[in-house]
Amino acid sequence: MTGRSAFDNLDRAVGRLLSWTSWLALPIVILLFLQWPLRDIFRSYSREANDLGQWIFALYVAACFTSATRAGTHLHADMLARTYPQRLRRRLFRAGVAIGLLPWALFVVIAGKSIIVPSITALEAFADSANPGYFLVKLALWLLGGLILAQGLVDLARSSERADE
Repeated sequence: MTGRSAFDNLDRAVGRLLSWTSWLALPIVILLFLQWPLRDIFRSYSREANDLGQWIFALYVAACFTSATRAGTHLHADMLARTYPQRLRRRLFRAGVAIGLLPWALFVVIAGKSIIVPSITALEAFADSANPGYFLVKLALWLLGGLILAQGLVDLARSSERADE
């Protein structure tokens, strides 16, 4: 397996995961809608709907950052950089990914271990309701860091390929 195909496979895997997580918006909306009738009409299960919605929302938001990066919809502070030559802009991009983004994502993954591993081991529940699944909210931190790390590596590889052309 060549380096290029490894990054292509990583890119496809990230794309598939983001495609799957985009569907999480639908159950979030449904659960938000159901909370009111469950609480006020049926007088039950509104807390369960809220807790389920929280961990689904955490996973959704963790994936959204990488999705926005892939779509190029993040805010850019490039008013001045637009005037730079394309070659310099590519170098600045690579430097930003290598010096800023990748170390930050790695820090999130490593530093998150101290709160995520005990939570997963204990299958931590929501404090207010004792419903299971709070560990998934914390696990979303690793999803966030892992996706950003993977996308940063893909972006770095793609940027290097374009520089070679």
